[in-house]
Amino acid sequence: MKCFQYLGRVLLIALIIYNDQTLTQMTKLDLTKAYKNYYTATTTPQVVTIEKGSFITLTGKGDPDGAAFSETIGTLYTVAYSIKGICKQQSKDFIVSKLEGFWWVEDKHVDPLKVPRSEWCYELAIRMPDYVTHRHFAAAVVTAEKKKHSSLFREVNFKEIEEGPSVQLLHNGPFSEEPVSLKKMEELMKKDGLAMNGRHHEIYLSDHRKTQPEKLKTILRHPVKREG
Repeated sequence: MKCFQYLGRVLLIALIIYNDQTLTQMTKLDLTKAYKNYYTATTTPQVVTIEKGSFITLTGKGDPDGAAFSETIGTLYTVAYSIKGICKQQSKDFIVSKLEGFWWVEDKHVDPLKVPRSEWCYELAIRMPDYVTHRHFAAAVVTAEKKKHSSLFREVNFKEIEEGPSVQLLHNGPFSEEPVSLKKMEELMKKDGLAMNGRHHEIYLSDHRKTQPEKLKTILRHPVKREG
């Protein structure tokens, strides 16, 4: 009888642990689902309105195939996962979201695609849950610096970004073929009397390190305004 009572207690404890793990998994915030409109686009260009969001960002300049760009990505993700760890301790776990990039060139009178890649400017970003605060961010930077010594951690920003009316499109395929999709967006803007009102924006739905170029999925987005 004592054996069965012991077995019963073991099974009860196991059930409690299982339910607790299941609840934790269920309550882990997935930003791509919570902000579905933000992370969804069609292969046909559309005009949408993009709401305000909180982001950690890091600005740089240079070829996206260069070492500096890779270091920027690594720095940003280190801070993002440090924030995740702090929030998880407070029972507010979340899935670190997709990498994003805002792109521009300093000379606004030239076609950016004709500017050498070494002259491209960018601000990489990762969206954060609304409950992340500047206190979380500051603590995460300190934690990140303990893991890896880099002056870049102090250059990471925590801020809100709101693009408002935008033209966007889901680009399927390699980055080198983006001009075809961008042309479609420009045609819609011309037809609707719209002009650029901010930086070119990309959301990388696929991990380019693990995905074949032809299978990459990227949201291309232009903030816009009425001409005239």
